[in-house]
Amino acid sequence: MKRMHLLLRTLLLLFRSARRSPLSIWETSSLPLRVLPTDIDIAMHVNNGMYLSLMDLGRFDLMARSGTWKSIRRRGWTPVVAGETIAFRRSLQLWQQYTIETKIIGLDEKAIYFEQRMVVDGEIYARAYIATRLVHKGRPVSQEEIILEFGAPPAGLTLPEWIHEWRETNALPGARRPAPHAWA
Repeated sequence: MKRMHLLLRTLLLLFRSARRSPLSIWETSSLPLRVLPTDIDIAMHVNNGMYLSLMDLGRFDLMARSGTWKSIRRRGWTPVVAGETIAFRRSLQLWQQYTIETKIIGLDEKAIYFEQRMVVDGEIYARAYIATRLVHKGRPVSQEEIILEFGAPPAGLTLPEWIHEWRETNALPGARRPAPHAWA
């Protein structure tokens, strides 16, 4: 039921976001939301796993408002998450209003990197870093193709060094290489 709710919420968001003020893909999206009963767990706050699902909405808002969503769908590209990390500071409570702030912080030959924040009254409640890929027919879309479609990133947009270290430390082997399960 929760997954169906997210699918419907995402489709509704794509419809609404396309009618909000346009943004460049390199700008920051601010998506106002409210904590719904389907977002919470038994402790009556947003479930830790739900934060990342809700952050999907922020990325879709940015893509829809920038026109990027239509563009990548027209090309047959699909966005997928390759890695993510999140830190929590405070809990979002039932019916609480908040915004999801979403910004691309850079890209490299392997991924497009987003920083996303859950914000209430100017205070960060949670922050995540997400590494995404665009794929086409099971293969990654090249950085050159992405820049050709999105436009060049703003001058000075440089990924923090720790992002590269995080990706290398946490990455699993590619899908075409073995990844045997064995506890060390």
